[in-house]
Amino acid sequence: MDISHVILYAIVPIIVVMLAGYISGKKGAFSGEDAKKFNKVVLDFALPAALFVSIVQASREDLVKDIKLTIVSAVGIMACFMAVYFVFKYCFKKNTGADAAVSALISGSPTIGFLGFAVLEPIFGTSPSVALVVAIVGIVVNAIGIPVGLSLMNASLEKQNPGSTKKESAWKPVLHALEQPVAWAPILAVIWVVVGIPWPKELSPSFDLIAKANASMAVFSAGITLSAIKIQINWQAILGSIMKMILMPAVVLILGLVFKMDPLNLKMLVVAAALPPAFSGIIIADEYNTYVATGTSSLTLSVILFIGFCPLWIWITGLCLNAF
Repeated sequence: MDISHVILYAIVPIIVVMLAGYISGKKGAFSGEDAKKFNKVVLDFALPAALFVSIVQASREDLVKDIKLTIVSAVGIMACFMAVYFVFKYCFKKNTGADAAVSALISGSPTIGFLGFAVLEPIFGTSPSVALVVAIVGIVVNAIGIPVGLSLMNASLEKQNPGSTKKESAWKPVLHALEQPVAWAPILAVIWVVVGIPWPKELSPSFDLIAKANASMAVFSAGITLSAIKIQINWQAILGSIMKMILMPAVVLILGLVFKMDPLNLKMLVVAAALPPAFSGIIIADEYNTYVATGTSSLTLSVILFIGFCPLWIWITGLCLNAF
């Protein structure tokens, strides 16, 4: 794959749109609160529509082929998620379990919902396969990673201040995650394909109009979010960025080679794993007032590093696939 194409059609547009959002935030045209509203449009409307209309156009054969994709995504991402948690909990004495949980929610989760389509489609084209990668990784991050992270954080906060958090069912975060359109829309689409109901192509334009707003609005909103936070680079922020940019794509690549994944799916999954940290982690950190400054710094640093690591991982994955 031509690296110059990746840079010009995937990386540069993201930088330009994100920079526009950043400048607008710094000039006061939009605030952090506005970014949250944009994020809600993306996560509750644009992204679910994009995922649904793309997946329902796939075939049963495509879904069967993607079973390995699901296994590698779940195992690889959650292994890295827990690795970040344990490293930040036990290697930094000042960190609490809650700090480590937020670190995992940030550096152990790719921002697939915000940048998935924006990065993958310019590189790999518009196809049901791209949507399936975004959907599967999104379900792992939202329906598994976030509930696990919240459970670990609440357990730590309860231990520090008994009675400070409400006793809730362990399944409640999972059920809450599955209630979100970004989780149930792709699941519904998969069921639609498995059942074998033909998708009327005449309905696609009704979904496409809002779906097309997904990538641009998500990236613009990310720029506004970055403009509203204070950057504080330290060793923990650097380590978090290294684990996100290097460890996760490497683990996913190795697992994909071991499981002999479809080459195209593996390339897309490695790029998805190399995406910057999930913005949802920063939102949770801010809500609980835990690890905000360092987490935000790690996110910002990772966004910058992604400019170089995205084409690098595409190149490395191509070499590995040719070698094996």
